[in-house]
Amino acid sequence: MKGKYRILVQNNRLHYEIEVKRNITIIQGDSATGKTTLIDMLRQYFNLGESSGIDVVCDVPCRTLEGRDWKSILKDLTGNILFIDEENHFINTEEFAVAVKGSDNYFVLITRENLYNLPYSVEEIYGLRSSGKYQNTRKVYQQTYQIYSEVQQLPVKPNKILLEDSNSGYAFFKAVSEATGRECQSAEGKSNLLKKLKDTESEEVCVIADGAAIGPEMNGLYQKMQKNPNIKLYLPESFEWIILNAGILEEKEIQEILQNPEVYIDSKEYFSWERYFTKLLIEKTEGTYLQYKKATLNETYLHRKNKQKILQSMKGIDFS
Repeated sequence: MKGKYRILVQNNRLHYEIEVKRNITIIQGDSATGKTTLIDMLRQYFNLGESSGIDVVCDVPCRTLEGRDWKSILKDLTGNILFIDEENHFINTEEFAVAVKGSDNYFVLITRENLYNLPYSVEEIYGLRSSGKYQNTRKVYQQTYQIYSEVQQLPVKPNKILLEDSNSGYAFFKAVSEATGRECQSAEGKSNLLKKLKDTESEEVCVIADGAAIGPEMNGLYQKMQKNPNIKLYLPESFEWIILNAGILEEKEIQEILQNPEVYIDSKEYFSWERYFTKLLIEKTEGTYLQYKKATLNETYLHRKNKQKILQSMKGIDFS
């Protein structure tokens, strides 16, 4: 499934408006924010149609997925947007993650929990915002230039770089850090980032991680950042996205893809956008002097001109 979809769910009392563009969208919110009502309205519309007094407007079918038979129901569905409430505990299971990975549907998960089995984007975590009759979504984590910070004083000039990556991305930023007298450390995976930040107090630290899949860790990272204003988060889609966005590869098609990735990325093939951007960069550089490998950094990317382009594209961070 590809594309961006606007969903309108309404009756004579309430009006919900939601936009989705990836395989996984998270809607958070405390009690009494209207999450359960949204699920109830979708369920009623699916069961009763127009006689329910509810309108559901979208270019593709929208329905709930729930109950003990969720697997058999999902198996027969394609091209749907499926809403699932947190009362369905299967959303926390590895079995559900496997089902999502191979599914040709989009999933809107209404939950306050961190779903560690799923690679969802920081950009697709929303809260419900109420304005009388109208219920809209807003992003929970606000950013400028992919930088998430409690103190918006840009550019960020960190003393230390902490990376989720331990492959090419780490090798690139380690070389940049050594040239500018900074410390650079790999957390060896996103689940270790919070642990590595434990001892950070006075030094300015910038965490660089794949925004395309960091969603389950955001609650903990954001709370840590709120307590310590010296911590900044830089969350691009991925390191491969940074390179593609830097303009080193002067291809019109790449820029078109970056403008509207949802038009090109099939959720059935790519569990997260990070995987798509990795494949795209590998394909576009194959057989050239810029040939990219995820495990080992091609030294060409550290040549002065290429390195400058990459760093300059990372607006909001000063690496000098």
